[in-house]
Amino acid sequence: MTLWMPPVRDTMFVLDDLLDLPGNEQLPQLAALDRETIEAIVTEAGKFCADVVAPLNPVADREGCTRHDDGTVTTPSGFRAAYDQLVAAGWVTLAQPEEYGGQGMPHVLLAVIEEYLNSACAGFMMYPGILPGAVSTVQSTATDHLKDVYLPKMVSGEWLATMALTEAHAGTDLGLMRTKAVPRGNGTYAISGQKIFISGGEHDLTENIVHLVLARVPDAPEGSRGISLFLVPKILPDGERNTLSCGSIEHKMGLNGSATCVMNFDEATGWLLGEENLGLAGMFIMMNAARLGVGIQGLAHAENAYQKAAAYALDRKQGRAMGERPDPAAAADPLIVHPDVRRMLMDARAFTEGFRALAAFTALQIDLSHGLEDKAARQQADALASFLTPVIKAFGSDCGFETAVAMQQVFGGHGYVKEWGMEQIVRDARICMIYEGANGVQALDLAGRKLARDGGLVCEAFLGLVEGACAGASEDLRWLSGPLREGVHEARDAARFLLHKVKEDPDVLGAGSYPFLQIIGTIAVGWMWLRMAAVAAKSSDDPFMAAKLVTAWHYAGHALPNCGALRRKVEAGSESLMALAPEQFVRA
Repeated sequence: MTLWMPPVRDTMFVLDDLLDLPGNEQLPQLAALDRETIEAIVTEAGKFCADVVAPLNPVADREGCTRHDDGTVTTPSGFRAAYDQLVAAGWVTLAQPEEYGGQGMPHVLLAVIEEYLNSACAGFMMYPGILPGAVSTVQSTATDHLKDVYLPKMVSGEWLATMALTEAHAGTDLGLMRTKAVPRGNGTYAISGQKIFISGGEHDLTENIVHLVLARVPDAPEGSRGISLFLVPKILPDGERNTLSCGSIEHKMGLNGSATCVMNFDEATGWLLGEENLGLAGMFIMMNAARLGVGIQGLAHAENAYQKAAAYALDRKQGRAMGERPDPAAAADPLIVHPDVRRMLMDARAFTEGFRALAAFTALQIDLSHGLEDKAARQQADALASFLTPVIKAFGSDCGFETAVAMQQVFGGHGYVKEWGMEQIVRDARICMIYEGANGVQALDLAGRKLARDGGLVCEAFLGLVEGACAGASEDLRWLSGPLREGVHEARDAARFLLHKVKEDPDVLGAGSYPFLQIIGTIAVGWMWLRMAAVAAKSSDDPFMAAKLVTAWHYAGHALPNCGALRRKVEAGSESLMALAPEQFVRA
């Protein structure tokens, strides 16, 4: 089985050639980074992930996590040692706030580390992956005392964190949750209830685990307006064990190395973060960070699967080429000669390279939204990042899973057996479409909150940026800018349809939201390909750049035409979806 290798050259192309990150004077932390420093960070991160983390991936799937009778949980062999090395090497602190011991690097570099760790072993990454969002949430909502007690340990990685949101009866609808938080009169609350699907709820990687828990105070309003957020540590400041425990570990389809726990809180001591009944605002800080991370996780699965499938297609001999054969005397040719195999590989290549650019671009917008001096520019960057967040999560995880399945197909029957590792990637990738808000919920967020709430202003601003890039493209790139501009027109028509029809029938928005998100995702990646093609065209004699142009060409012809069909799906409306009576969905 081929182990994953870090795509350093492609990453540096995005950071250096596309985003012009080294020495960028827009932000102080960017201006201080030259190309050599950035390349050293990326290279060393890749080396660490390939050498230390990637060998854990088959072990994680084979062993899984073990819950013991006393409620403790042990992670797969090698996880604890690898995590200790991760902390010692400083990767946990890379983009954490300097005032609490972090290195203060930009979020765009964190996105690179997240991709590499997820490709190497997604089950391992589930433990430290939540930390940046948890730190941001505590930093934004906690009292100074709580910050001083918890943030240095969290930033350093000495303590890990979770977000304890949902419950068995609630799912994504957090307004249905029942966990209680009763004030004790001394500044603490007694937290009681059961949370499910808590990644890293219990483990042996760190002594303490900081749970960020949603709960209801007495007399709280019904629904999401009555949710509060609490910091509930496994170990209290006095060293005592808090009254919370892991009741069980979920038996999952994949990600066996991640301890997905049922957590029981029995009057556990917690501290309020922010204000009572305003907990979702604080939690969304963490959830949005997690959603971006899940999109990157989809990319990571796709990259890992692509690497394995490409190597297999070059080596495996089966069938004969329809055209000129590389060796007419051979009994069979490598799979790579077959157009249909190349179709799957080129689709995978076009997604992974294009989405890598989109994820880095969005991460940079987050950096700019926090660090630019000009308020209007900060707001513009924040609006763009907010608009793209559900797209990154849903489109990235959808395409990541689809790519993993297609790469499994390259292996034929060998992709279905465990020895080659492909079926693990498919199983591990499947959850990305579900957690941190199922992708249908992300589509509703995009169409409902990000489109309808402001009458389409942010959406039109995004489409305007893409359309401006098409208008400014050289004639030599018309083969890409032309289909991309057509895609913009399809997206604009779809947006106008939704905004107009929702006034007559609210179900139209729900019915059209998913294909609308797919249009926006397709265009967003196409925008990145237009920008990358413009850079590559200046050095087309370089084989790396020449391959970029070919891959962009493939995206123009095989992905962008989907926008027309997706727009027609949006305009199909809701009538056929809502026509059957509910009981008709159950076959007699």
